[in-house]
Amino acid sequence: MSEPFLELKEVRTHFPVEHGILFRHRVGTVRAVDGVSLRLQRGEVLGLVGESGCGKSTLGRTILQLLPPTEGAVILAGKNLAELRGGALREARADFQMVFQDPYASLNPRMTVFDTLAEAIGAHKQVPSAEMPARVAALMEKVGLSRRFVKKYPHEFSGGQRQRIAIARALAVEPKLIVADEPVSALDVSIQAQIINLLAGLSREMRLTLIFISHDLSVVKHISDRIAVMYLGKIVESGPAAGVFEKPLHPYTKALISAVAIPDPEREKKRQRIILSGDPPSPLRPPSGCAFHPRCPDANADCSRVTPPLEEFQTGREVACLRAREIS
Repeated sequence: MSEPFLELKEVRTHFPVEHGILFRHRVGTVRAVDGVSLRLQRGEVLGLVGESGCGKSTLGRTILQLLPPTEGAVILAGKNLAELRGGALREARADFQMVFQDPYASLNPRMTVFDTLAEAIGAHKQVPSAEMPARVAALMEKVGLSRRFVKKYPHEFSGGQRQRIAIARALAVEPKLIVADEPVSALDVSIQAQIINLLAGLSREMRLTLIFISHDLSVVKHISDRIAVMYLGKIVESGPAAGVFEKPLHPYTKALISAVAIPDPEREKKRQRIILSGDPPSPLRPPSGCAFHPRCPDANADCSRVTPPLEEFQTGREVACLRAREIS
């Protein structure tokens, strides 16, 4: 296999928890991302899934250096982003951008669409002012918006239109990697498919590497080449999207897929849900052994003592489960 375009090596992002006003002292550490390793080829779409609080968004921000990793390496096109500082990091930022979850909060309400996109273009490229209107208009059309809207403000657009503007802003610097952090969760269901199709089309057209973060497996299924499942700061399963959906290996992945509604009334009636007991453990005090074992229907005594590594189960498939071969 060729060298990966993006590689994460044992990435950890921890946050100290402190008490006290005058004399502050650490009382613990939140392990939001706890030893994640991933490899992604140029042009691939990775769906990163898991329930709220599992560390998906923190991992996305860590990859883009919006949050510095506590440990580990984030290697993009041969450069370890975690080691870059100042001007070197600023220069590298032209290669990666982010689309945030809430289109109502991610755009400056005091700036027109033209100013928003022109600022993004000018941040990394020297563009003559005479050429800027054409550049902005081309970006608008690329995301399916009319150039007539460039003088309007964010409050004059719908949620779906705002997210298209946010995507245009991310594309302004011609990046090679985009992290989309739940980009459709704040939108109406009728609009979600349009944004998903837009991102999928742009990924193919521009050979963009895309990390699509979501808690909704039915959304991720239609855009991803590969899927990585997170639980309590760790990747518990990864592999090609079709393989993960057809034959999930980890008990947590099986539970997530069992919750996806089937758009066929007869098949939906027969769908067997896997109901997990209890709540996700706190990342401040994770359980010993496998983090999922307190809720796992297949756990045994070893699961509470041994932390399972993420290992190759078969070609292209990885799983972190001591009993994967027994229960698959």
